[in-house]
Amino acid sequence: MAISRFQVMAVLQAARAYVLGYSLPTAKSFGLNRAIFYAAAKKGFKTQKPQKELLRKKVKLPEEKIEQIEKSFGIEKIGDEIAYCVIVDGNKFFTIGGEIQEEEKFKKQVESRFKNFEKVWEEAVSICKSVDKGILLSQRYFYESVYKPRRDYLVQKWSEF
Repeated sequence: MAISRFQVMAVLQAARAYVLGYSLPTAKSFGLNRAIFYAAAKKGFKTQKPQKELLRKKVKLPEEKIEQIEKSFGIEKIGDEIAYCVIVDGNKFFTIGGEIQEEEKFKKQVESRFKNFEKVWEEAVSICKSVDKGILLSQRYFYESVYKPRRDYLVQKWSEF
């Protein structure tokens, strides 16, 4: 299966969060969340109901579990960037459009596209470790100096891994 800029964005953003100290499941959730965010921004955002209301409609879980998740609903700040998040079974996961970006979704939409995801992940983490922490903490600088100049090169390179 071919990879695209979407997968490159998701992996680099996940590596960014991981290098900044987030757990692997949370980092992967953030990576997928940001890839979805940028894809939506490119197409133009649609007006929707508040995240918390969407969550109840889209999450298929027992009522008591949904109530627990709703109580944990909040905003997480990574550098100068904010995103909605919830706690599920002790792990922090990001949400967008009322959907929770759990690790399984990252595996399905991102990891499964690569022949050797471990090698891709190692390179993404290495790239993020090689830049100043201030760049990792800035949405704009990360996009402009880490993602944008590498995106097409990494699509091609990582497609060969």
